[in-house]
Amino acid sequence: MKLLENKVALITGGSRGIGATMVQLFAEQGAHVAFTYRSSAEQAEAIALEAAKSGVTVKAYASDASSFDQTQEVVQQVLKDFKTIDILVNNAGITRDNLLMRMTESNWDDVMNNNLKSIFNFTKAMMRPMLKARKGSIINISSIVGLKGNAGQANYAASKSGMIGFTKSIAQEVGSRNIRCNAIAPGFIATEMTDDLDEKLKDLMVQSTALKRLGSPEEIANVAIFLASDLSSYITGETLNTSGGM
Repeated sequence: MKLLENKVALITGGSRGIGATMVQLFAEQGAHVAFTYRSSAEQAEAIALEAAKSGVTVKAYASDASSFDQTQEVVQQVLKDFKTIDILVNNAGITRDNLLMRMTESNWDDVMNNNLKSIFNFTKAMMRPMLKARKGSIINISSIVGLKGNAGQANYAASKSGMIGFTKSIAQEVGSRNIRCNAIAPGFIATEMTDDLDEKLKDLMVQSTALKRLGSPEEIANVAIFLASDLSSYITGETLNTSGGM
């Protein structure tokens, strides 16, 4: 039996990077998958078609995760289409890096709205359905930067650190209803964003890890599968560092 057989997962920001990999691997583990994307409908549909080859239902939904109203609407539509949602993965996020001295108010607000407010929006929208079902797994994709900080990323670090505090609080609020809430803190992961980095910077990133390499999106998706599955049934309120030993 597959680890997520017949479960329904909602993954935000599922059209690229770690999110797209999670859509594919969740489907391979037997989950029916709904995922959101912000702009590229063609790319999202291609991901949905590929993941559906695993014999499950996969559907993409256009949605701005930072919008409370849009989030309420998309969750209701997913519930209408899939009847239930067992797993919520809050993965949508952006960066607007700059030293604080040069950071604009919009740089700060954009990151906070897309990274932190978005998890409030989706978790809030999922509260009643999960409480009624008396089960659920909520997984928030944070970052090692939320634990260690990083120069030029005060906004990103604050949003990802806030996500960890949110995770611990929600775990305490809903644990008695058999709903778990955990976070993953990825380190340096090889995605489209790291492809464009200077080779010297990438080498510094590699040397900062005990494993002496970048992580892969699949390695983050596998941790999410573990937290979504019954294998982690006694884990809640935790942050799993997946950073190669930084």
